[in-house]
Amino acid sequence: MCGKFAAKASWREVTNILEAMKGTPLSQDAARFPEEDRDVGYRVMSALPVIVWDKARAARQVVAMRWGFPARDDPRRPDPIHARAETIDEKPTFRDAFLDSQRGIVLARNFNEAPDIDGPAQQHIITPGEDAILGFAFLWRRFGDLIACVMATVPANDLIAGLPTDRMPAILHPDDWAIWLGEEPADSARVKACLKTTEGADWRMSPEQRAARPRRKPVVSDPGGLF
Repeated sequence: MCGKFAAKASWREVTNILEAMKGTPLSQDAARFPEEDRDVGYRVMSALPVIVWDKARAARQVVAMRWGFPARDDPRRPDPIHARAETIDEKPTFRDAFLDSQRGIVLARNFNEAPDIDGPAQQHIITPGEDAILGFAFLWRRFGDLIACVMATVPANDLIAGLPTDRMPAILHPDDWAIWLGEEPADSARVKACLKTTEGADWRMSPEQRAARPRRKPVVSDPGGLF
C-alpha cells in the first residue's frame, strides 16, 4: 500500500492551481512550505500540506499535518496510516472525522506501490503523466496539539493490481474536490461516492531506482574501503 509519494511543483504553483479552480481563494495565512521548484518526497510521519475547507473564512487553507494517526500504545508510532473507503463511515477511528467534514486533499505528481509479499519488496513508481496532478483524499483529526491524517484507499486498478497488490490511494476527480472538502453541501452517501478506483489509461509504472551507495576511498584507517 502507498506509503510514499512525490510533489514535483513548488507550493506557489499549487496555490495558483487552487485559486484557478472555480475561483476558490486560498487562505492568506496558510501554512508555509518550501517555495522553490524541486522534487519533494513525502513518507509516513512526514508533515503533509493538506488542503482543507475553512468554513468560517469561506476559503481553502493549507495546513501541516502528520501522516499517520498516533498508535494507542505509543503516540510516536503511526497507526493507522490508511482508511479503507468501503468502511470509512463505519469504523469508529474514522467515522466522526468523515461525517464532520474533517476531510482534506493532498496534491501529488506520482506515488509508490509495492507488491503484497512477505519480506523486502521492490517499490514501483506510478506516474499519471508529466503534467497531471493527483488529488489524494485524506481524513484528519486532532490529538491534543497534534493534527494527524490518514490516506483514504480504494481497490487497486488493473495496472496496480498486477504487482500484485489490492489497494491504491483514493484519487479525487477535480469535480469532486469541493464535495469532499465540505465546501459544497452533500449527504454522506454522495461524499463517500467520491472515493472510487481510478483507471489510468495513460499511467506508467516502473521500478524505483535506488541511488547507488558511494564507494569509500581507502585510507590508512580503513585500507579496505573499496572492498
